[in-house]
Amino acid sequence: MTSTAAREGRGRANSPAPRSASTASPTFASVYAEHAQTVARWAARLGGPAADVEDLTQEVFLVVNRRLGDYRGESRLSTWLFGITAKVAANDRRRRKLRALWMRVVPGLVERAPSPVDGALEQLERRERRVLFHRVLDGLGERHRRVIVLFELEELPTDEIAELMQLSVGNVRVLLHRARAAFMKAMVARELEEHGAQGR
Repeated sequence: MTSTAAREGRGRANSPAPRSASTASPTFASVYAEHAQTVARWAARLGGPAADVEDLTQEVFLVVNRRLGDYRGESRLSTWLFGITAKVAANDRRRRKLRALWMRVVPGLVERAPSPVDGALEQLERRERRVLFHRVLDGLGERHRRVIVLFELEELPTDEIAELMQLSVGNVRVLLHRARAAFMKAMVARELEEHGAQGR
């Protein structure tokens, strides 16, 4: 087993020291070539077994590409990269939990071809559920409707939605949270209304 001192010594040898103002700024290509495998390993460990490591790594380097000009060398480059990876992985875990909850609350959201073993009643219920979903969706405000369509139906990441809607990623997340809340409130109200009508 490698000793702690040896590991620390190797880590110091492999990790770049904080650069001075006179040192040239790292390029995106050099950062990617040097650290992509490390970032992928961090993403796998931080994201958990259900994480898409390739997607997480790409998302990290999208952030790196956007923010590399702000890196001033106050900390090691590896420390800076780890901070970005940790945030991306945490956001991904949160998204997956929310999506799992969303899919439980709104079943049948994803279109699929009817199976030969599906009964006629099951197909009818699924079709009615989709109709209800789109009616509620159409009743939302335009921005709420757009963000739900892009995230839930188109399955786009928040950075692409931000670009399409000309918003910041943070604003997209806030908007998505509010849109989901508005959708769920309207969905419950519509279902109660329909059940009440059926009971009369």
